[in-house]
Amino acid sequence: MKTYTFKVIIEKDFFDDGREAYHAYAPALKGAATWGYSKEEAITGIKEVIQMVVESMAEHHEPLPSEDTATVTVSTEPRVSVMV
Repeated sequence: MKTYTFKVIIEKDFFDDGREAYHAYAPALKGAATWGYSKEEAITGIKEVIQMVVESMAEHHEPLPSEDTATVTVSTEPRVSVMV
């Protein structure tokens, strides 16, 4: 079992009517992107998207991203990430 930690980019965005939103994506995973009305909502959404993308890749026997210190860290030991 391996633990994958993905870098996530969150960018402020705006709707056409001026309402604020946040776009979130994981550069290491093609198509792993979502948005939210707040940063917290975007972070929650991207966690779910990353989980779904990685599970789908494993299910379809697609190679998971290799370690790239800029976007992905891979560990053979269990890890827990906490944001504050």
